[in-house]
Amino acid sequence: MGEDSWAGLADQFADGAYATVKGLVRTYVVHQQLLEHLPAPPAAVLDVGGGAGHQSFPLARAGYQVTLLDPSAAMLDKARQRLQRLPDEVRSRVRLVQADGHEADEAVSGQRFDAVLCHGVLGYLEQPEPLLDQLCRCAAAGGIVSILTGNANAMAVRPALEQRWDDALAAFDARHEIGVLGVPTRADSLEELSEQLRSRGVEPVSW
Repeated sequence: MGEDSWAGLADQFADGAYATVKGLVRTYVVHQQLLEHLPAPPAAVLDVGGGAGHQSFPLARAGYQVTLLDPSAAMLDKARQRLQRLPDEVRSRVRLVQADGHEADEAVSGQRFDAVLCHGVLGYLEQPEPLLDQLCRCAAAGGIVSILTGNANAMAVRPALEQRWDDALAAFDARHEIGVLGVPTRADSLEELSEQLRSRGVEPVSW
């Protein structure tokens, strides 16, 4: 798998960012939105770059069959720790796979999923297209692809809320920033991302 670039960030990510009020609210809001579009459990869900399972474990609790795929051994260790705190019935519905998202199709042996999630991943990639190929390929016919990523049209919001006015003004024309984990991130526009999905046979249904 090569060097684990997330090893030094696993604690900060799993026990820091996701444990804040912002992290908890974001996870809850996204979960509720997912439930509006997902087929009924026990539908199969693939969480690409799922980290410590903050988004996919609640789905397992709700009865979904979840495969969490992540390249980071450190993040998967966090996922295992959190998984051990869940009831046996929930744990039985979760499979952890260590693999890069760019190899997702091969890593799941060609299985097709009723829903493919990719939350908070695209922003760390300069070229998202190869991963988008994998996400769309792993979705079953009629399946759902759920993507959560930075909005290029809203880059000024966070610095403005923090009253960093110079940074906010500069962000109107920016696509890159240093994220909450101190790592460079990139944003996508809704229009561009929608077109990328359409070109792969996936029609956007909700934003």
